[in-house]
Amino acid sequence: MDQPHISGKAVILTNGKLETNNAKTAHGLLRFSKRFDIIGVIDHLSAGKDAGDAVQGKPNGIPVIANINTFINKYEKPKYAIIGMATKGGVLPKEFYPTIKEILSLGIHVVNGLHEPISEIEEFKEVAYEHGDIIYDIRKSRSFKDLHFWTGKVKEITSKKIAVLGTDCALGKRTTSKMLEDALNKSSIKSEMVYTGQTGWMQGANYGFLFDATANDFISGELEHALYECWKNENPEVLIMEGQSGLRNPSGPCGSEFIVSGAADGVILQHSPVRKKFKGLEDYPAEIPDILNEINLIEQFGAPVIGICINTEGMSQEDVNIYRQEIEKRTDLPITFPFFESMDLMVEAVRKLN
Repeated sequence: MDQPHISGKAVILTNGKLETNNAKTAHGLLRFSKRFDIIGVIDHLSAGKDAGDAVQGKPNGIPVIANINTFINKYEKPKYAIIGMATKGGVLPKEFYPTIKEILSLGIHVVNGLHEPISEIEEFKEVAYEHGDIIYDIRKSRSFKDLHFWTGKVKEITSKKIAVLGTDCALGKRTTSKMLEDALNKSSIKSEMVYTGQTGWMQGANYGFLFDATANDFISGELEHALYECWKNENPEVLIMEGQSGLRNPSGPCGSEFIVSGAADGVILQHSPVRKKFKGLEDYPAEIPDILNEINLIEQFGAPVIGICINTEGMSQEDVNIYRQEIEKRTDLPITFPFFESMDLMVEAVRKLN
């Protein structure tokens, strides 16, 4: 995507999905954003709650309001409204059209992270033109002239390159990548995260590309270019690659690019112990592989797994304790539950990597 220079106060639109993992863009922006100042969430099902309570179990002072007019009357008019949820096929649901038209009619720009380019929908174009709004469709590839082929210059990079991969999509790889970046920097190990999804861009990361909006022939080159430019300009000790999907997810197998084209020196693997089927493919005859089997596959691609991060969705504290004991018996790798524990073990794993 040719990045527009946008920033300012924004609300997030989640269409009743705020408290589900389909709102992972919203969740990421509620945790952190340098690009946008998030001042509210518009969600009719979670209205009246604090967004932090709804997402992280602790208040963050960001209100959830049922509709945009009520929000403006009670607080202020934002500059942007960000579509913060995922949908089946990346298409904007028809029932959400009136909300988008209402927001545009109020002179608020719309930032869209869905696959569907809603700036091309005629009824939105008309309202946007009438009120001087802009619809930013973020999930677009860069212009052809700005795309890069892989050249091999990734081997010139002297920074350690860490890929945060997962056994499935929607496991928190981006959040873990950001937490690792912060923890390394706090430990005086200069680090930069390279984003590969729309939420990373929305959060304000300076280097990266939109993986699933880039033509396949250019993915390896765009990854290499982002890593190289970040290394050249920022001189970090560690480069962190935000992974996408999973190596064996049938609907979007992904991960080998980070190991092979990105020349990863090490991998941190994110996993959900309770998730047995790939997200959205519960009826398809494929199961998420055992974590040690996945570690073996990653290492066959050419990078050592240096740590395991666990997503605790659907797990009680007792489940967490039992799983930790079980996995510690099966591997000598450090294990962290990122939302509840520090990233110290992962920092140490990166530090030890040759």
